[in-house]
Amino acid sequence: MTATLDSSTVAQYLSEHPTFFEEHTALLGEVKLSSPLTGRTISLQERQMEVMRDKYKALELRMSKLSRLAEENGDIASKFHGWNQAMLQVRNDADMPRVLVDALQSNFDVPYVSLRLWQVVPEQANGWFTEDVTADVRMFANSLQAPYCGSNRDFEAVHWLQADKIESTVMIALRAPGTTGTFGLLVLGSPDSERFTSSMGTDFLVHIGATASAALAALRAGAPA
Repeated sequence: MTATLDSSTVAQYLSEHPTFFEEHTALLGEVKLSSPLTGRTISLQERQMEVMRDKYKALELRMSKLSRLAEENGDIASKFHGWNQAMLQVRNDADMPRVLVDALQSNFDVPYVSLRLWQVVPEQANGWFTEDVTADVRMFANSLQAPYCGSNRDFEAVHWLQADKIESTVMIALRAPGTTGTFGLLVLGSPDSERFTSSMGTDFLVHIGATASAALAALRAGAPA
């Protein structure tokens, strides 16, 4: 009695005999398959060509994406460099908050940027950057273990931007290296709801926060002289 062959048995046999089609080349043109692309019946050779074209298209898309990411990263690096250059030219510590905010806004084309600091050195206690800091804001900043990026949920700190309509925002807690407590909060805002979304990566925002924290260190009470 002839044993019934199922698809698994056939697949296993072909896997164990890789030279099968070399020994039976005529079958390459005779075996018919249904094309998932056109729905028509095609030969095994035609199906192999379809598979190869699909793989090539996928590779092209991947290479295009990598190229686009490289261009975007280069653009970001250039903007970051411009921002850093502006801050490196500051000679008066009291000017740093304004230069940091303005250069961040102009280099990254962000509609609105502001910040607030607390626990600053006494001589800077009356600066614009210390105004309107409530206990709730400080508590919120301390709760941020990573930058917030997404919709504006009527956050108190967003009011620092003094804008009528902020639909999306970024908020970055400012911390001294190796500490958990905060000494400030950096806020970016846009009237475009899609400018800052929760699906965006925050790695670069972490770098912005670390750089801003270092640039503002001289204003922080208790910072090393």
